Amino acid sequence: MKLNISRRQFLSYGAVAAASAAVGFGFSGVSNKLKRHIPGLKPDPPYRFKPTRNELLDLPEGFVAHAFSRTGEKMDDGLWVPGKHDGMAAFPGPNGKTILIRNHELVVNDKIVGPFGWNNEKINLVDNDKFYDLGHKKAPSLGSTTTLVYDTKTMTLETHFLSLVGTIRNCAGGITPWNTWITCEENVQKAEFTYEQDHGYNFEVPVTTSPGLVEAIPLKAMGRFYHEAIAVDNRTGIVYQTEDRNDGLLYRFLPDEPGQLAKGGKLQAMVLKDLKSADTRNWKTRKHKFAPWTYQPIPTLEKLSASWVDIENVESPEDDLRKQGVEGKYAAMFARGEGIWFSGSDFYIACTNGGFEQKGQIWRYTPSPYEGTNREEKEPGTIELFIEPNDSNLLENADNLTVAPWGDLIICEDGSKDQYIVGVTPEGNTYQFARNSTNTSEFAGSTFSPDGSTLFVNIQNPGVTIAITGPWGQIRQRKLS
Repeated sequence: MKLNISRRQFLSYGAVAAASAAVGFGFSGVSNKLKRHIPGLKPDPPYRFKPTRNELLDLPEGFVAHAFSRTGEKMDDGLWVPGKHDGMAAFPGPNGKTILIRNHELVVNDKIVGPFGWNNEKINLVDNDKFYDLGHKKAPSLGSTTTLVYDTKTMTLETHFLSLVGTIRNCAGGITPWNTWITCEENVQKAEFTYEQDHGYNFEVPVTTSPGLVEAIPLKAMGRFYHEAIAVDNRTGIVYQTEDRNDGLLYRFLPDEPGQLAKGGKLQAMVLKDLKSADTRNWKTRKHKFAPWTYQPIPTLEKLSASWVDIENVESPEDDLRKQGVEGKYAAMFARGEGIWFSGSDFYIACTNGGFEQKGQIWRYTPSPYEGTNREEKEPGTIELFIEPNDSNLLENADNLTVAPWGDLIICEDGSKDQYIVGVTPEGNTYQFARNSTNTSEFAGSTFSPDGSTLFVNIQNPGVTIAITGPWGQIRQRKLS
């Protein structure tokens, strides 16, 4: 039976738990046609998005949004808000305030305005020694981070300023237990022509309310590749990294000194112990340019034992870490690894175009109790395909993600049509929370304030950050319905 379920409805494949969740949140949840097949389920009012006052988002009734720090606005350091807002995280600030650190996915001579203006006329307002790549003062790299201080009680932006600059395509990143933000370059440009530095690295940004640039120091031991995001296990200090390539790997970094990433460490890639060079993408097309092997689709919710292999030559002048991993060390391939988030004892990982229909996958990795030690092989970590919807009505090309205070995943879509913020319950059921009503630009940087009152998210173009507040308790309460 084929079900025609509206893109604007809460969506699920008919589990009673999913339907009950929908009723608890006041969403239509499941089509009336499907409801007739679920005993005891009463019809509920249609789930209608309600435009917010800034007309950027459609949200459920009762929720409101405050838009701020738009591209081109003047910041407190005299520079302009850069465009292409991307990954972001929230940290506790003084007096209950929230500190946001936000990426900007800009490149050299980007057509979107950078922090120094269209012609970099304000570049002399900053210390050029803090630039990572000044481009011989002819073509500076404009990838950057900005830091913002926001008051969730009054819904006001108190200050925003440039905090790192001179990188390329700062896509996502991740928070650390020692209160910093790791920003990631999704680019492997070499030092040539106007470029003074190799790119493709992570950089660390401290949390502060004081305007000024941090010195951009590449964390080279973490590898040079198309970085997307990182997440840290706060129990061990091990850092897990995603690679935004169709044939990317899942990496972990074992620091020599936990919390001191600049002091070096060991880079490794994941191997599925019973599937050498596993192709986890589950694509219709089963050929890979590196090497042929027997294809075995990965089912959902099957725990697979994982091990880790050392990766050599991590600065990778030929951009071949993934080739080294798959061909020589039997590492598993993942389809455009993007968002990753640590919650409790598990990591959730978005693979943007994984799945038979290439609509995206969410994986869950549970580290070994002896992760990173000699005892790990006796009780290995496990990875499982948490969901693979293969239906754009359920989820289309998951990108950045976070975990809500009540345990659901909150995922930013980066699909081809309407863009939604999608929730995923611990049971694997999906629901749509918000829609970009302005254009088809992707959402990015979903993150909750430390007090749990506010969901922050970016619309990448035209570049704006949004604070969403409302009756979150309705979502929490549905678990008791």
